[in-house]
Amino acid sequence: MDIRQLHYLAALAREKHFTRAAAACNVTQPTLSGRIRQLELELEVPIVERGQRYRGLTPEGERVLKWAHVILKDWQSMQEELGHLKDHESGLSGRLVLGGIPSALPMIPLLTKKIRAIHPGIDFTVLSQSSEEILRALADFSIDVGITYLDNEPIDGLLATPLYIERYCLFIPETHALANRASVTWQEAADEPLCLLTPNMQNRRIIDRAFETARCHPNTRLETNSVINLCSNVRLMGLASIMPQYILDVLGTMSGVKAIPLDAPTVEHSVGLVVAARDPLSPLIEALRETAALLTPVNFDERVDA
Repeated sequence: MDIRQLHYLAALAREKHFTRAAAACNVTQPTLSGRIRQLELELEVPIVERGQRYRGLTPEGERVLKWAHVILKDWQSMQEELGHLKDHESGLSGRLVLGGIPSALPMIPLLTKKIRAIHPGIDFTVLSQSSEEILRALADFSIDVGITYLDNEPIDGLLATPLYIERYCLFIPETHALANRASVTWQEAADEPLCLLTPNMQNRRIIDRAFETARCHPNTRLETNSVINLCSNVRLMGLASIMPQYILDVLGTMSGVKAIPLDAPTVEHSVGLVVAARDPLSPLIEALRETAALLTPVNFDERVDA
């Protein structure tokens, strides 16, 4: 068994198509198929369901794939560390894949900007994911790091670093009757025509629980999985929305929109960085965790001004 066989298997599971997987690995389809067949013979278990087309992995193949992801991640981490040792003065380099809940996406550049100031050679892929998708993606190694809630749903088995506290505002057109209020209750917000994140998002579940606590039901007129789309619907459609208070600070003032703090009840949740608890950690992941720790205590205004 060699590392290329595991790369081919991971690509096949990801692409779910032999030809596409071969193209992703820059080899011919017969080469990829032959090396996976060789892996089956070496391990003495069937890995791929046989048929005219790719039909999925066998139960044994699913277990092999899990171990392949572990081995490939360790292989990548080893290469990163050895590369850093060989050229220590140039700093770390490589690419990290981050999965972030939609409400946290505007905040992630504060973290990536900070680490790139220390390690300019690190690049990023940032994906918008629900909290449940982040947990699954960390488990199957399709992302390196998650940015999600730390205190609302279980994150057992993960290393967590707090980043900031999320608090909520009612976003409304500046011509709205509530626009000059110092605060608005959740019950008052429930009466507005609202655009909110979709129910599979943890942010939406937090908002729904706040409405339940206030003993009211929101008038939800539009649902989306994009915070940018929420902002657009407040500004262009005249709808109201509930989003974290930092949105206007990070994205810049949106003409014609005001954000009014919500109370009764006061709701706040911790958002932070989570990674799989492994020893050793990838040098890139460890550097990101160290950088995240520099951004605490979790006061958004201090970090935006920095």
